[in-house]
Amino acid sequence: MTEPSAPLPVSEDTLLGGRVKLRQPLSGYRVAIDPVLLAAAVPAAAGDTVLDIGCGVGAAALCLAARVEGCRITGIEAQRDLVRLAGENISLNDLLGRVTVMAGDLLRPPPRLEPGSFAHVMANPPFLEAGAASVSPDAGKVAATVEGEADLAAWVRFALAMVRSKGYLTFIHRADRMDQLLAQLVGRAGEIVVFPLWAGHDKPAKRILLRARKGVETPTRLTPGLVLHEADGRYTPAANAVLRQGAALTFS
Repeated sequence: MTEPSAPLPVSEDTLLGGRVKLRQPLSGYRVAIDPVLLAAAVPAAAGDTVLDIGCGVGAAALCLAARVEGCRITGIEAQRDLVRLAGENISLNDLLGRVTVMAGDLLRPPPRLEPGSFAHVMANPPFLEAGAASVSPDAGKVAATVEGEADLAAWVRFALAMVRSKGYLTFIHRADRMDQLLAQLVGRAGEIVVFPLWAGHDKPAKRILLRARKGVETPTRLTPGLVLHEADGRYTPAANAVLRQGAALTFS
C-alpha cells in the first residue's frame, strides 16, 4: 500500500488588501500580481460562468469572485497538491458553491467540462518556452513557468473550445510573446484588445493582458494600458486601485 504524500508546507497570505485569504506553497511558484491583474481584466457580470485554466491555488478565481458577486468560476489544475490547496482556499474565503476546482490536464480534460459552455475563459499560461530558459530545480515552479507537453497553441485551442460563441477570452502573458499569442487567435477570435502593463513611466511593458471574443470579427485595438510603478518603486494609484482595492481594469 502506498503511503500518502506529506502535505506541502504552506504560508498564509492575502490579496486585494486582505479581502482574499490565500494558502500557497512556501517553495516553488509563489503568487505575485499577475493573477490579480488577470482577474481584474475579465469583464464578467453576475450570473456569468468563468473557466480558469491552470488555476493553481485559485488566486485569480478568488479575486474575480471577490470583485463580481454572483459569477460562478470553475478552475482546472494539473498539479493535485495545488488542487487541494485551492479547495482549502475556497472554503477559507466562504466561496463554496461559487468557485470549484477540479484536477485535470487541458490536453485530456475531464469529461464534465462541457465545450462551449463558459461565458468567459481566463488563463495565465507558462511564460517560457521549453528549452528557452534555464530550468529551476523545483518541479512545481517549472510546471507553472515553463511550457510542458501543452504549449501556448494548446492553451489557446482549449480556451477557444471551452468558451461559448461571442464569449470572452482573457490572457496574461509576456510582452515579448505577444506575436505568438496573436497568431493563435487570428481567424478564430476578434475584438482583440491588447492592454500593456508598463513596468514604470518611460519603461517597457514586460507583461500584457489580451482580451478577445470568439466568433467576432471586430479589428484589433491597442490600449494605453496601466503603469504599475512610480520612479521610487511604489505602485501607482491606478495600480493600487486594482491590486489593493479590487478595482476592475477598463479596456477603453
